[in-house]
Amino acid sequence: MTETLFLLDAYRKTAPGVVTGLTDEGGIILDTSLFYARGGGQPGDSGMLDWAGGRIPVATAVKGEGGQIILLPAEPAALPPVGASVEQRIDWDRRFGHMRSHTALHLLSVVIPLPVTGGAVGADKGRLDFNMPDAPEDKLVLQGRLNALIERRLDVREDWISEAELEANPGLVKTMSVQPPKGAGKIRLIRIGQGDGQVDLQPCGGTHVVNTGEIGKVTIGKIENKGRQNRRVTLVLDG
Repeated sequence: MTETLFLLDAYRKTAPGVVTGLTDEGGIILDTSLFYARGGGQPGDSGMLDWAGGRIPVATAVKGEGGQIILLPAEPAALPPVGASVEQRIDWDRRFGHMRSHTALHLLSVVIPLPVTGGAVGADKGRLDFNMPDAPEDKLVLQGRLNALIERRLDVREDWISEAELEANPGLVKTMSVQPPKGAGKIRLIRIGQGDGQVDLQPCGGTHVVNTGEIGKVTIGKIENKGRQNRRVTLVLDG
């Protein structure tokens, strides 16, 4: 099982690691991973691996069996041998964009309090699909509410609960298409705002900023009809 460094500190840009395995497809498995593995609508991280006598760009990271994270090279190249010590370096600008976008999407689910049927996180924009039969009357009103939440500079923190506690509180799960991963005995929650100022609490395994002020201003883009009762709402990050 790969240790998930990105959950311990989403702001960490470099970290050492040791190669524990190579896949038949040319993937690299480390004992620890700074690279977020694709899941929950958030892309896997990209970046670079360096070791004595070699370097390889990493295109993305995916989940493997038994809690492993597999790094996929961006191009065919010599791989580090099993047992080699490597230095991991993520594409920080891309990661930080994902963090801003992902946290903004959590807030979007606050200003549109409807079941979420899908979503995708990007480095400069993101989108959520809602079970929404009718389109919102005024997109600018939604945009204003969303930016007002961002400007409150709310703290973003993680908590953990047991799977039994989640089953007793099914309302925590907003996404209809993606269920929180189970089997480890505990579920990670992302809490936005603290105490009486809390605005959101939901299961999530992604990376987030620690304060909503880091998101910056956002613009609500297209609101598209994606089926009889589904509307896709896109937000765009400024800068």
